[in-house]
Amino acid sequence: MNSVILQIAEKYIRWLLLFFALTALLRGHHFPGGGFIAGLLAGLAVVFRSLAYSEEKVFRDFPVRPVTLLSAGLIMILLSFLPAWLTNRPFMTGVWVKPVLPLAGELKLGTPLVFDTGIFLSVTGVILLFLFSLKIPEKWK
Repeated sequence: MNSVILQIAEKYIRWLLLFFALTALLRGHHFPGGGFIAGLLAGLAVVFRSLAYSEEKVFRDFPVRPVTLLSAGLIMILLSFLPAWLTNRPFMTGVWVKPVLPLAGELKLGTPLVFDTGIFLSVTGVILLFLFSLKIPEKWK
């Protein structure tokens, strides 16, 4: 499409979708489903951009290829299993660290956040792979 209204709206809606994706990702490491929903929202932001502009432009402007996102996500998922294994805990047990930051205070970080981030990257990569392979098939042959 080449709608000026859609292109202007896309600039604001994209950042709104990415903000909600980040919010869902960071909320999700305390509650189930954060990485998957965040990946869907981030993928939707790119799909909406491809509706406003051409898929070729989105493909050219996107800094990372979908297969790279998918691979990085799978590696992060596998890395989230290591801390439990190294500390002789059951498989996929959450391991938490609580570093104290000077201005923010105590920050609670753990393997569920790494796992959710891996899910986020994998889901976003799959959505982009579907989008680009359906709309620009000659790039994937």
